[in-house]
Amino acid sequence: MNHQESLTAYTAAFVAELVYKGVTEVVISPGSRSTPMAMVMAEHPELNIHIHIDERSAAFFALGIAKAKQKPVAILCTSGTATANYYPAIVEAHYSRIPLIILTADRPHELRDVGAPQAIDQNQLYGNHVKWFVEMALPEKSDEMIRYVRTVCARAAAVATQAPAGPVHLNFPFREPLIPLLDEGIFDFTERPNGYVNVINGELSIGQDQFKEIAGVLSKHEKGIIICGQIEDQEFVDAITRLATTLNFPILADPLSQLRSGKHSSEAIIEAYDTFLRNEDAKSFLKPDIVLRFGAMPVSKALTIFLKENHNSVQFVVDGGAGWRDPAALSTNMVYCNETKFCEGIIPHVEGVTNNEYMENWKRINTLTKENLAPVRDSLELNESRLFYQLADMLPEGATLFVGNSMPIRDLDSFFHMNNKSIRIMANRGANGIDGTISTALGAALFSEPLYLVVGDLTFFHDLNGLLAAKLYNIDIHIILVNNNGGGIFSFLPQSQHPKNFEFLFGTPIDLDFEHVVRMYNGEFVRINDWDHLAAVMRPTENYRGLNVWEIETNRDRNSKEHREIWNLVSGEISNFVKGCQG
Repeated sequence: MNHQESLTAYTAAFVAELVYKGVTEVVISPGSRSTPMAMVMAEHPELNIHIHIDERSAAFFALGIAKAKQKPVAILCTSGTATANYYPAIVEAHYSRIPLIILTADRPHELRDVGAPQAIDQNQLYGNHVKWFVEMALPEKSDEMIRYVRTVCARAAAVATQAPAGPVHLNFPFREPLIPLLDEGIFDFTERPNGYVNVINGELSIGQDQFKEIAGVLSKHEKGIIICGQIEDQEFVDAITRLATTLNFPILADPLSQLRSGKHSSEAIIEAYDTFLRNEDAKSFLKPDIVLRFGAMPVSKALTIFLKENHNSVQFVVDGGAGWRDPAALSTNMVYCNETKFCEGIIPHVEGVTNNEYMENWKRINTLTKENLAPVRDSLELNESRLFYQLADMLPEGATLFVGNSMPIRDLDSFFHMNNKSIRIMANRGANGIDGTISTALGAALFSEPLYLVVGDLTFFHDLNGLLAAKLYNIDIHIILVNNNGGGIFSFLPQSQHPKNFEFLFGTPIDLDFEHVVRMYNGEFVRINDWDHLAAVMRPTENYRGLNVWEIETNRDRNSKEHREIWNLVSGEISNFVKGCQG
C-alpha cells in the first residue's frame, strides 16, 4: 500500500476524531518530523491552529487556553529536545489538573538509538506527570488501524478530562516521506462518521446514608470552619455559600476559590485571615473543632500553619478528583465526591445548628482586620500593598485577573478583599513556579477578556519569549509589571537575616529596562508615575488594544518593612479585641 496514502488516512482519522471529541484548539510548534500531523490539522475547518515557535512557551500558552475554556487543548511538536521543552508546562498541568493532549512526533523505531539526528528517547518521557502514555503504531490505512487510531484518540480525550483532569501523551513515529496527500474528503468516514467511541465520564459521589452520616458529624460541632482553595466551578460558589449558612461555619476563601468576587452571598466569607492568623491570640480564640476543606491547598502560609497547629481537629477533605491534597497529613476523613454534589447532599441533613457565636467571632476579627488594613490605600508611594488593596476597584466588571507567583499571589491573598464584581482570578499554582506565566496568561486572554496580568520583574523576564504570541495574534492583554529589581519574596524568608551574600544569591537584581523588549513585540510600555497615573491608564479605553505593559517601580526593602509594620499594627489591635472578649 502507498506510504503517503497510509500516512494521510491514519493522521486524518486521528485529527477528525480529535474534533469529534470537542477539541477545537491546537498549538503547533514548527518542525519537520511533525509535518504530517501539522499539515492535516491545518486542513480541518473546525480546528483553530495557533503557531508558537518556542515549545516551552507553546505548552504554557495551551495551558492558558485550557484554563480559560476548561476543555482539553492539543499541542504538537517535532522530535528531539522540542519534546523536552514541553516538560515544565506538563508538570504544571498535572498538578493543577488541566487537560492537555500532548502529541509528539518521533523517528521510526529503526532510527532510534543509532545516532540519528533529533532522535531522543521519547517513550514515557514525562513519567508520572501524564495520566496516560501511548507509543502509537506506525501509520497504516487498514480498517483495523483506522479503528485503532480513532479509538486511542477518543480514549485520550476522555482520560485527559476524567477527574482529576490532566495531561496525556501520544508519541507518533513517522517515516519519510512526511508529506500527506491533502485531497478533498480526507475527513469523510463511512464507519461511524460522528465519532468512533463516546466515552462518558461520570462524577464521583457518595450515598445518601453517607451524606446523612457526615451531616450528623458536622451538626454536632459548633466551632467549625470551611476552607476553600482553588476551584473552577461556578455552581460550587452557590452551593458552598448555602452550606456555610446552613452550618453557621465561616468560609476562609482563598483568592483562587472564586469566592472573593461576585454577586453571591458574602455573609460567611472571611478573606483577611492571612493577616490575623499571624496573631497567637486570634489563633487561640478561633481554634476550630472541625475543618471542612475543598479544592487545592490554600496560598496562605499563615493558614497552613493554623491547620497544622490544630491537627487534633476533625478534618474532612472533599475532593471530586480522587486525589490526595493533604501535604501535612491532617485529614481524618478523605471524601471522594464532586464538591458541588457534596454540598447539595449535606444541606438537607443538617439539623440543630443554632449557635453562631463562633461564626460571629470570625466575622468581627475579619472586619477589624480589614479596618486596620484600610490605611494602606492612603500610601503615596507606589507599593505592592496598595496596588492589590485597590485592584478590585480599578478592574472593570467581568475582568480576568491573572497573578504571578512569589509575592504577587501572596499580596493578592493579603489585600484583595470581597467585592461584588464578577472578577475571575487565575494563577499557575500547580507547581507554584514562575516560568511560563506570560504565555499562560496570553493563552487565557484569547478566551477570557479583558485580562489583566500582575507579575514581578523576575517572572516577566523568565518568559519574555511568550510575548511573541501577543504580537502574532494581536491578543489584548494588560500587564502590570511590579519591578522591585529582584526576588522580593526572599526578603520575607529566613535568608534575609543573613545579609553577607543575600543580594548575590537571592535578591538577584537584574537592572533591565523592559521598555525595549515590549516595543520589540509591538507593545505599548508606560512607566507609572503615581497612583493617579495608574488609575488613568487602567480606565477601559479602545486605545489600549494589544499588548500593554504598565511598570510600577517599588523598593524591596521598604516593601518588606511596610508589610511587617502593617502586620504588627493589626496584630496589636486584634490582641486587644480578643482580650476584651475574654474579659
